[in-house]
Amino acid sequence: MTFSFKTFTGALALSTLLGLGAVQAKTLVVYNAGDVTSLDPQKVSGTWEDRVEGDIFEGLMTEDAAAKPVLGIAKSYDVSDDGLTYTFHLRDDAKWSDGVPVTAGDFVYAFRRLMDPKTAAEYAYIQYPIKNAEAINKGKIKDFSQLGVTAPDDKTVKITLEHPTPYFLGLLTHYTAYPLPKHLIDKVGDDWVKIDNIVTDGPYKPVEWVPGSHVLTAKNDQWYDVKDLKIDGVRFLSMEDVSAGFRRYQAGEIDWMADYPHDQFAYIQKNMPGQGHFTPYAGLYYYVFNTTKPPFDNAKVRQALSMAVYREVIGPKVLSSGEPAAFGWVPPGMNNYPDKGAELSWAKEPYPQRVEEAKKLLKEAGYGPDHPLNVTLRYNTSDNHKRIAVAIAAMWKPLGVNVELMNSEVKVHYAALREGDFQVARAAWIADFNDPVNFLDLLKTGVEMNYGRWSNQKYDALLDKASTMLDLKARADVLKQAEGIALEDDAALPIYYYLTSDVVSPKLHGFVDNVFDKHRTRYMSLSD
Repeated sequence: MTFSFKTFTGALALSTLLGLGAVQAKTLVVYNAGDVTSLDPQKVSGTWEDRVEGDIFEGLMTEDAAAKPVLGIAKSYDVSDDGLTYTFHLRDDAKWSDGVPVTAGDFVYAFRRLMDPKTAAEYAYIQYPIKNAEAINKGKIKDFSQLGVTAPDDKTVKITLEHPTPYFLGLLTHYTAYPLPKHLIDKVGDDWVKIDNIVTDGPYKPVEWVPGSHVLTAKNDQWYDVKDLKIDGVRFLSMEDVSAGFRRYQAGEIDWMADYPHDQFAYIQKNMPGQGHFTPYAGLYYYVFNTTKPPFDNAKVRQALSMAVYREVIGPKVLSSGEPAAFGWVPPGMNNYPDKGAELSWAKEPYPQRVEEAKKLLKEAGYGPDHPLNVTLRYNTSDNHKRIAVAIAAMWKPLGVNVELMNSEVKVHYAALREGDFQVARAAWIADFNDPVNFLDLLKTGVEMNYGRWSNQKYDALLDKASTMLDLKARADVLKQAEGIALEDDAALPIYYYLTSDVVSPKLHGFVDNVFDKHRTRYMSLSD
């Protein structure tokens, strides 16, 4: 744990930070709902980490206040007629926080490092549309110069794709597409992310990181639009106790809650008008089965547990915040997809009928009163996740299922999922770009985020086929077929589609509701 004031200058800045000077710094305090794993954008995967990374780094493209792709470090770009080659021209004034210019080589280096199997970047697959990216990442091609990212000169980045990708500009806003400071990494290696070393190219830079407590940022005075920043820095609180966070918010100690205790939904709506932001969100809350181990390698067991979950009451009753039940895998409203995707075949059956069918399925699988199914259900620490787990355990009880609940902090939880150390576990996915493959890839063989290791050759083949299709309507039909296969085999257990869970102080301005729930500090301001 290293503390550094290196980004502040002089005694005035120090006194301002401590609240001792005449000028009060406008520091945004965020309940971030998780502890960041790293400041290295290639070593993270959570929404709580994206909130930090998206403030301190910037890619060729970035997001506007409504989370739509706009130019970032690139000042312009050209696309070839066949849609396979993107040429980006960098801003002349793009610099790292140490004053060194951001070059095209920094992007080439970053993409090659991302795809290097030694980096073990769990999110590398999101950039597989880039030519030879998948082959390099899987060790089939050893020559990294064959990656479709090149630098004709210091201010030009040329990216060649495997196939036309309608959502590619959106991919370039993702943290896996951020440049890395090659000049620094060449000098200090993996220590580049230590707080006394790190340089960044975004609007802000980290000045303090205390794992388990917070990340503190300050303005990056080398960023090209620093003069337009209204907020001086952000304190991202790592706390995961949402009820304690809400009490601190009510006391005026927190400006933005990125999550809230859902049993307070009605209270917030009645007593805190305008502060609750609960709008449609491109995200899925689900449970994953470890299909590599009995009994969850048996589709009948998976279907029985899925049928017995009374999804229709989770949002309105268990959480009291109204999240819509999920009977499909792809959330509604995604681009390049039918308005109504695939759906579980029994979705319209009355709940009592579903329970009776679930009992029969478990009996066929060899379970019942004389041979109960014992299940360990994991979830990451949160009052909301606990409420859902307790409710679902009660729903499974009439089937003769005994549930042991196990909770852990978010980093430990997802590490266990990646290692396959679970039976049934809570997971969630928030869209990184506006296309259904961002969700469907979660169930593809070999993808790091396919925690349950479900595998289906026909499903994989359909996704591969879709990836080469230029006709977006025909592509959507193929993707819907794939979704149907996953649902028919109960690859995982979708529970509800997200609503945003933000509670925002009236002092915070420029917070724009959007389906990706991305809110970059550069667009916001704080009043006294």
